[in-house]
Amino acid sequence: MNYRILGAALAMVAVALTSSSAQILEQVLVKVNGEIITKTDLEARQIAALRQRNPNFRPDNDAALQKALSEVTPGVIVDAIDEMLMVQRGKELGYTLNNERFTSIVENIKKENKIESDEALQAALKQEGMTMADLRRQLERTMLVQQVQQTEVLQKLQVTDTEMKVYYDANKDEFATVPQVTLREITINVPVTAQGVNVAQDDAAKAKAEEVRAKIVAGEPFPRLAADYSDSGSKANGGLVGPLSKSDLSDELQNAIAGLKTGDVTPVLRTARGYQIIKIENLQDTTTKSFEDARAEIADKIASGKRQGEFVKFIAKLRAEAIIDWKNDEIKKAYEVGIKQQESQP
Repeated sequence: MNYRILGAALAMVAVALTSSSAQILEQVLVKVNGEIITKTDLEARQIAALRQRNPNFRPDNDAALQKALSEVTPGVIVDAIDEMLMVQRGKELGYTLNNERFTSIVENIKKENKIESDEALQAALKQEGMTMADLRRQLERTMLVQQVQQTEVLQKLQVTDTEMKVYYDANKDEFATVPQVTLREITINVPVTAQGVNVAQDDAAKAKAEEVRAKIVAGEPFPRLAADYSDSGSKANGGLVGPLSKSDLSDELQNAIAGLKTGDVTPVLRTARGYQIIKIENLQDTTTKSFEDARAEIADKIASGKRQGEFVKFIAKLRAEAIIDWKNDEIKKAYEVGIKQQESQP
């Protein structure tokens, strides 16, 4: 749990609550299994949703505000009711936030926000119109939702060996390593002037490159020769370049090293800069994890794919069993729009 984000969310809720009039506090929009959502509750969530979407949101006029609210309200009211249903389910299962767990979370909040004492935390909460009891209620709701999701959805996800094998056979590319190569290079530059390349300088650079290559073949250390002769920036590192994905290499370089093995050296190559010698320092061809080695990764991938589907079924069951008593037709319509938006998502 990110306690800093949680603290910011609680602060926004508190601001909304303390700025509401007594009349707004009493306006009930909907009852869910006898538990109410008020206009104040909804407005607090709307504010949080607008700020999450755009922290700098400042509507120019009422029309802009109403448009923004109409966009976020369907999702907000659906989330509010779904959260309430999961909290109720958590209470039915007997989950509670005990004192030890609450104390641990509070200590983490203080640490994350560099709050030195309980008194300082209480003062910070007071500035937002909250008390420790308010904080505890919000933390308990969050814990109940997480615990219900874990028990009712995550723990019931099962991935069979057959599913894993089918996934592996159909998606072997996901478990393949990318071919990589680590090179050492020595580059001898050929000066270029406004008149182009001087033939004599080109010949001299080529001869120097051939001389350096002969030293390499004779057994002199490539890193030392790179430091002594190379005009590339890599000379400081003994000419070392990489590891690189083979696909990142130019077509010319891929052709030049095709068929070479680790330790092999190319002939002197003509490049745009001059002449170059390449040594294959390390070559890693494409490999594919075996099914057994990839088993845990496959299980995670399949479970991730199932998780959303299982949650949708679980929350649909809670909705179907709930007694939802609407007190506001406009909010009911927004809820129905939010449900349709969810159903239209992949």
